[in-house]
Amino acid sequence: MTRALIIIDVQNDFTEGGALGVAGGAAVAEAISALLTAHPHSYEHVYASRDWHDAEGGNGGHFAVDAEPDYVDTWPVHCVADTPGAEYHPALHLPETTVHILKGQGQPGYSIFDGVDASGQKFGELLIADGVTDVDVVGLATDYCVRASGLDALDHGQHVRVFTDLVAGVAPESSEKALAELAHAGAVLATSELVEQA
Repeated sequence: MTRALIIIDVQNDFTEGGALGVAGGAAVAEAISALLTAHPHSYEHVYASRDWHDAEGGNGGHFAVDAEPDYVDTWPVHCVADTPGAEYHPALHLPETTVHILKGQGQPGYSIFDGVDASGQKFGELLIADGVTDVDVVGLATDYCVRASGLDALDHGQHVRVFTDLVAGVAPESSEKALAELAHAGAVLATSELVEQA
């Protein structure tokens, strides 16, 4: 068994004060950092995704262009590549060995499985190459990118745990629905207390 931590979109634009900030986003950044500090050897691999949208165009209809966003399929401009909003939240402290995954380059890209690493390798292929069988999913936002990433991980054949104390969502109702959907699909809903020092 090879376990990995998957950190979803803990970026400035998704935390308080950002273009699409969610309540509790900064606290999630701090708590993930505390987990990694307390358990530095619990994960053989750490992957962190970021939305990395193109500055020009609508990114496959993801950005509301010349219309009001519906906050379901279309959104205000956010996480544009190489801007402060796309950077990790300053409270998120990642190991040097973290593999960084960029997604949403010209497209919506909700799931980390839509992303690639620095060499252009697709995330799903990377998991296979690294021999990962089990993943713990944390980050933002519960009801969108965490949901999509967790479901895709299950489809990929991973054993998935979602740490409910290390996620935050856009809205309580849709976040609860997303967690229920993940559980129904086979994910284990747990808290980070399950992580043990290796």
